[in-house]
Amino acid sequence: MRLSVNPTRMELLRLRKRIQLARRGHKLLKDKQDELMKRFMGLVHQIKDLRLSVEEELEQAWKRFLVARSAGGREVVETAVSVPTRRTYIEVGKEQIMNLVVPVFGLKTEGKLASYGLATTPAELDTALVAMEKVLGRMVELASKEKALELIGDEIARTRRRVNALEYVLIPNLEETIRYISMKLSEMERGNLTRLMRVKEIVREH
Repeated sequence: MRLSVNPTRMELLRLRKRIQLARRGHKLLKDKQDELMKRFMGLVHQIKDLRLSVEEELEQAWKRFLVARSAGGREVVETAVSVPTRRTYIEVGKEQIMNLVVPVFGLKTEGKLASYGLATTPAELDTALVAMEKVLGRMVELASKEKALELIGDEIARTRRRVNALEYVLIPNLEETIRYISMKLSEMERGNLTRLMRVKEIVREH
């Protein structure tokens, strides 16, 4: 769609500068979109592998708890873990991916893992707790990557909208307007030339 402007040389120069800027912006945004897509697909593969690993480790940890409960009894195991001495915190950092700030989650622990006497509990409980703590760290890592994936996906969508707006709306409109002004200026020049020649003929006749 042609822009509503006056067909003047000044306007033509202004539009030519504007379309150069639009094309440069389009290229930069396209490069950004391609790089974000590369990061996005890399994260998708990482998350897929990590999720499978976390699910498997979580299943193994629960199996160890079941073995511990079978070996020591339900009441013994529940009593042993009812007063935890380990405190766990989620730390949030930041990572910059291009112009996007992505949160990075980390796990911080304080205190002893075992809060019970070793003599009264089955050894399987120790391995179950160690396995659960390990998988907890992996779950936090998974959550961090999934959040990054979500934010990168949103940024890709925003960038794609801008790329499409430039590629299919603004740049074609500018091109059409530039053609229109160039055509109008050519018509005006031909008209002026025709009038000038007519004036010269009139002058020669007199």
